[in-house]
Amino acid sequence: MRILDLYIGKILLRYIMVTIVVLLGLFTFVSFIDELGDLDRGSYGILQVIQHVILTIPKTLYEVFPMAALIGSILGLSTLARDSELIVMRAAGISIQRIVLSVVKVGLILALVSMFMGEVVAPYTEARAIEVKAESIVSNSGRKGDFGVWLRDDNTYVNVGEVLPGAQLKLLNIKIFEFDNQNFLRFLSTAKEGEYQIAAPGSGQKDRWLLKGLRRTMINEQSSAADEVTAAYWSTALDPQILKIYQVKPEQLSIWQLREYISHLSSNKQDTSNYRLEFWSKIVTPFATLVMLILSVPFVFKEARSGNLGRSLFSGIMIGLGFFILNQAFSYFVTLFSIPPFLGAALPTMLVCVLSLIMIRRIV
Repeated sequence: MRILDLYIGKILLRYIMVTIVVLLGLFTFVSFIDELGDLDRGSYGILQVIQHVILTIPKTLYEVFPMAALIGSILGLSTLARDSELIVMRAAGISIQRIVLSVVKVGLILALVSMFMGEVVAPYTEARAIEVKAESIVSNSGRKGDFGVWLRDDNTYVNVGEVLPGAQLKLLNIKIFEFDNQNFLRFLSTAKEGEYQIAAPGSGQKDRWLLKGLRRTMINEQSSAADEVTAAYWSTALDPQILKIYQVKPEQLSIWQLREYISHLSSNKQDTSNYRLEFWSKIVTPFATLVMLILSVPFVFKEARSGNLGRSLFSGIMIGLGFFILNQAFSYFVTLFSIPPFLGAALPTMLVCVLSLIMIRRIV
């Protein structure tokens, strides 16, 4: 039976790899066209666009893995059915359950590959892709490093420890260095947090920053003096949209990093729904890949009996696309309808799992 596992595995992996290449080419092209909308923002040129798109390929691969597994598996099994090899296997006394087991073994390998992509490769490359785009758009006025985000506003340099996600932009651990025209440091200000307050329409006020826990130190040649205030408004030309570029995105983090960051956001009273959804999605996706492979078996056997393998491929593609779209849509449903993130991440996979079990029972 080891020979059977190796033979089926070789066929399935070959067609799954071909499917992955096709899907990656399609989605990468769409991503490239989408990025052209930001072309020439700052120094974001065509080379930076290409670099950004290439760095997002691992994330795209991770997202399309279940769909590629289903379509590639149907192609591989359809080839075996077309060449009557599945009939020979059945005539030799190999049960459908045993063929499913061979497919499951391939699925376990792909699930491990998917987990590696989602936990190791994709977070690193996605963070680098966002960094490339951010540094190009912001140009010389902003840079993110190990000590937070550095930005420049004329003779003022600003260091922001962290840009929290959310509808209302919030900054933590702010340091403001103000220099004079001779490049001497004259004021050093620190604040525990800052919020960008949008003025109400018709109020006559402008949108502005509010710094909390502010300590401002004036420095001269002889001495320095410090003042502390509970809160104060901050006059600056820094664009909040620039700072939003440096927010930590869910796809940049692994499962363990997401868990810690969710706890951190909760302690700062921030919305964590998107991060919880990504957390559960990273747990569910490897299982989704395995379920998709299992689903391909009843599709091929059912249509092989009727002699219509082309229909099985079309149905598989439709289910794969539907699964992908449903996964993407649930990220919006979680936010709009307050759906529990676990349910939002797991429901599409659960539906496909139930469908595969029902179909397998019908052909056994």
